[in-house]
Amino acid sequence: MTALELIRLAISRLGTSRLRAVLTMLGVIIGVGSIVALVAVAQGATSGITDRIQGLGTNLLTVSPGATRNGFTRLALGSATTLTTEDAQAIAAASGVAAVAPELSTQKLVIAGIQNTTTSIIGTTPAYLEVRTYTMWQGSFFNQAALDGSLRVAVLGSTTADNLGLDGSSIGQTIQIGGIPFHLVGIMQPKGSSGITSQDDQVLIPISTAQHYFVGGDKVRSISVSVASASQIDATQGELTALLEQRHGTNGTNDDFTITSQAQLLSTFSSITGLLTVLLGGIASISLVVGGIGIMNIMLVSVRERTREIGIRKAIGARSSDILFQFLVEALVLSLLGGVIGIVVGLAASLLIGQIAGWGFIFNPLTVVVAVGFSLVVGVVFGVWPARAAARLDPIASLRYE
Repeated sequence: MTALELIRLAISRLGTSRLRAVLTMLGVIIGVGSIVALVAVAQGATSGITDRIQGLGTNLLTVSPGATRNGFTRLALGSATTLTTEDAQAIAAASGVAAVAPELSTQKLVIAGIQNTTTSIIGTTPAYLEVRTYTMWQGSFFNQAALDGSLRVAVLGSTTADNLGLDGSSIGQTIQIGGIPFHLVGIMQPKGSSGITSQDDQVLIPISTAQHYFVGGDKVRSISVSVASASQIDATQGELTALLEQRHGTNGTNDDFTITSQAQLLSTFSSITGLLTVLLGGIASISLVVGGIGIMNIMLVSVRERTREIGIRKAIGARSSDILFQFLVEALVLSLLGGVIGIVVGLAASLLIGQIAGWGFIFNPLTVVVAVGFSLVVGVVFGVWPARAAARLDPIASLRYE
């Protein structure tokens, strides 16, 4: 028999017991749909994390202070106060550096009219807008004159502005930060969250103003550095490391600071999400194996039910190979149809999840190819045993079977 005839015969046989065929395919549908949906979710999460990391800034290097000790206890990285505004000025003079924005932060109550909110107050410089790739929605960012004069001017993140009921018409109003009046000069465009924190729920003021009114001293929480080009990131990172080691009197083994790049963050998250994708795909494949076992079980039952039919076919000249391929093609058709339906279900689920999560529809053709391949492998692996059992039946015994 030709392959086309075998496929037609298989579809005809499955059509005579549609309910059983659908129930048999259900395991494959769930398995393939789970693989497609879960892999799409993992890829969507990876895409979302990558976009947010890249949205932190252009060619960004972040200099953070090291750790401190409390007795015999080592506190978390960044708990030390080893970075200063002078370090930021020295970094700005290094080659390959496009802009530098030192940052310090505190939490304060912000009041505008009858509305109030407690949020992060970030002291920084005018370069913050360039380094962190923010854009203004209304008004303008504070300038160098405001920094030099420690002026009480403020720029709000979009979430903070919404919480205070402020809009474009509010530019020029006076708001209270920690009980001190500040002149509102701008509101930034929304940017979204970064990890568990929102990049839009903050108030930006000149770092000199923050040091004068809220924090004191010249210590900073971190220094953000925008490198002139991506090709210079590694060289600039090495140069800044040597510069800060010289300034802080360290030698590489006792550094009281760390420098991280976007590439390092992306590499870390990519390895984590890659492992997560494999793990989720492996879990989903278990249900596919269960579906294959269901196909094998039903095909064995079908062989027993069709013993007399097999005996008649052999008696009129059908070869054992014809019987083998007939049942094997039936198993393949079951698994392939289940796989196709599963792909549709998985894509629909990934579309729905992507819309809810906010990263949109992530479609990878390779996932579909792998899912179809898996379903075919399931059909072959779990269809061989019933097919061989049918092919080995003795025609005389089969004709006597009741």
